[in-house]
Amino acid sequence: MTNASPTSANAQSAHRKAIGLAVAAAVGGFLFGFDSSVINGAVDAVQGQFELSSTVTGLVVAIALLGCALGAWSGGKLADRWGRTHVMVLGAVLFFVSSILSAIAWSAWDLALWRFMAGLGIGIASVIAPAYIAEIAPATMRGRLGSLQQLAITVGIFTALLSDQILATSAGGAANELWLGWEAWRWMFLVAVVPAAVYGLLAIRMPESPRYLVARGKDADARRVLASVLGPDEDVDDRIAQIHRSIQQDETNAELGSLRGDRFGLKPIVWVGIVMAVFQQFVGINVIFYYSTTLWQAVGFDESQAFLVSTITAVTNVAVTFIAIALIDKVGRRPLLLVGSAGMAVSLGLMAVAFTQATGSGEDITLGSPWNVVALVAANAFVVFFGATWGPLMWVLLGEMFPNRIRAAALGVGAAANWIANFLITLTFPPMLATFGPAVPYLMYAVFAVLSFFFVLGKIPETKGVELEDMSGEAYRRD
Repeated sequence: MTNASPTSANAQSAHRKAIGLAVAAAVGGFLFGFDSSVINGAVDAVQGQFELSSTVTGLVVAIALLGCALGAWSGGKLADRWGRTHVMVLGAVLFFVSSILSAIAWSAWDLALWRFMAGLGIGIASVIAPAYIAEIAPATMRGRLGSLQQLAITVGIFTALLSDQILATSAGGAANELWLGWEAWRWMFLVAVVPAAVYGLLAIRMPESPRYLVARGKDADARRVLASVLGPDEDVDDRIAQIHRSIQQDETNAELGSLRGDRFGLKPIVWVGIVMAVFQQFVGINVIFYYSTTLWQAVGFDESQAFLVSTITAVTNVAVTFIAIALIDKVGRRPLLLVGSAGMAVSLGLMAVAFTQATGSGEDITLGSPWNVVALVAANAFVVFFGATWGPLMWVLLGEMFPNRIRAAALGVGAAANWIANFLITLTFPPMLATFGPAVPYLMYAVFAVLSFFFVLGKIPETKGVELEDMSGEAYRRD
């Protein structure tokens, strides 16, 4: 048995370094998923303790999403000024502090303020992770490493779900006292300080993005970072030279270094990112997670089983992300997105048809056989198609499809659009459910899935194996 050559061993070490940095950056995705789900276990207790109307309760729940949009938009700009890792630390601090303040909230209004602060931190993390991963990953691994962001999001959702359930069960209900005279719902928020602290500590130890370092004239530092993640088979000096050429091209033509363009004030490629981010939410994925209890009760599960079936959905979402990780650098981005759009359209269409057979109204609806089985299978198929394609791939593409000079800022705009779309879907589903029943909103989401198929076909560039410095080429700036 022969030993691996020194060159091979060095390459493996470099790849392990790249994977380690990507995992560390993806902890921001974990915060993203954790925060989006932790409120679900606390919302009824908060509403009861502060005697809130449904409107105010909805504001407390949804305001974090507006904070996320602002955090994402500003995070991209700050990343270009301060650096990627410094902005990661800022996001961690905001989330850490807001978790403590949310736990000790004395009214709905200050809780809403702290939830907005949490949203700022999560919005920042949602932008920086894909940008950083794209900029430190070798081109041959960039898709797989970029998919870690979505994997971390799904793990965060599941962890929050599990944490809420354990705390609520231990106290005999989220509104009951647990430890130190605090109700269980307060501990649900406080638990979030642990991943926030981990993220902040990791960010302090992570090297800065080499592309940011080159832009700041720190070539020696950038060379060390690139050498540690690319391995001996890559010409680090040539890569530094490519980054310099990309930056000089942007500086020579000022328009290349700006988001501004002739399509409603923005570059066409920026609009592609925005529309892609909106489609990812307009297919209604968060309706499945935020309002899953209504669906499961409609198809025959009682309320006591809601946690079990919601957990199954969350675990499914985690598991199918590995499909994307396995295929993205082999099959490519566009084919996976097209399969995902088609699969989601069919699944959502089946759900819409099934719910035309429902009896009752609003949240009190029932599906009889065989439509209850059709709805249940279709809902889980939808989660599979989304989780294996649009879930991770949108973040991968936002992290890699833009030219170097505008990457962080353009990613921030796209992520902000994603959060605003999330807010709109979350806000509009309850009144649509009450007015039309579930069939109409699911049909609307199916239509968006169909539209996303044609959007990918006509507008999304294939970035598999393309170096980030080449993303400004004409082939990657589709009009």
